[in-house]
Amino acid sequence: MTFTGLFVPLVTPFTAGDDIATDALEGLAHSALDGGATGLVALGTTAEAATLTTAEQQLVLEICARVCLERDAALIVGAGSNSTAASADSLAALRAPVAAALTVVPYYTRPSEAGVLAHFRRLAATSPVPLIVYNVPHRTGRTLGANTLHELARIPNIAGFKHAIGGIDDATVTFMSTLPPAVDVLAGDDLHAAALLALGASGGILASANVAPTAYTRLISAWRTGTVAEARAHAHRLAALSAALFAEPNPTVIKAVLAARGRIPTPAVRLPLLPAAESTTAAALDALDRCDDFVPLAASFR
Repeated sequence: MTFTGLFVPLVTPFTAGDDIATDALEGLAHSALDGGATGLVALGTTAEAATLTTAEQQLVLEICARVCLERDAALIVGAGSNSTAASADSLAALRAPVAAALTVVPYYTRPSEAGVLAHFRRLAATSPVPLIVYNVPHRTGRTLGANTLHELARIPNIAGFKHAIGGIDDATVTFMSTLPPAVDVLAGDDLHAAALLALGASGGILASANVAPTAYTRLISAWRTGTVAEARAHAHRLAALSAALFAEPNPTVIKAVLAARGRIPTPAVRLPLLPAAESTTAAALDALDRCDDFVPLAASFR
């Protein structure tokens, strides 16, 4: 399949007792799709996947898979680490309805770019689902040049990229200008999504869409099929919201906003993350209220 449109990387809501709030997670999944999202991302960075137990990860995956099957939506699952062997094992366990695995460039060990290519060649050769390469150098410590990105794009079973490099650099411009037609690039930096969409990205994996899926669906649609003026207007209007939601480490502010709006039972995050400050939350709520297509939803958990 092709990967176009908005894919919402869902947060993992917790109860006051630090269990997964399953009803809230299912509600968020449906709301994202009601807002026009093409699909969901389960167990990504925004889900705090690293702090979930194996049983909790499975529960999150089951809920997201059930919703995607019910709604005929695409499901992308975060799978992979800085160990090639362990990544291959986690990928091998994926089955339908998973449409693709979001697989991060190996982090911390900082392999050479040749090592990154060897890593993904090994994974792509054995994975039962297509891979979306998660290129996020401020988390991995490994930048990739345009030549390496092109080499990755030519590997069979690599379907695309989540490109989240913190801006638009020379390598991005070169890569996007010569992108193979069968490979999709999804914007992964909420604040810079419009710029990458303008260069030809097919969609985005945008954490901010947890709180305003309709707005970010319209942003992507405008850059893909609308006028430049319409697309630019959406981008300018959402810039303040994206910045406010990332004023503290993701997903702390997003969860605080969702809790304040009654969408999840608590704003709780797991250590080493700390809850968002009240002032940061207030600023994000104000930015959200200024998005004119935000529709308040039922406060199920108040």
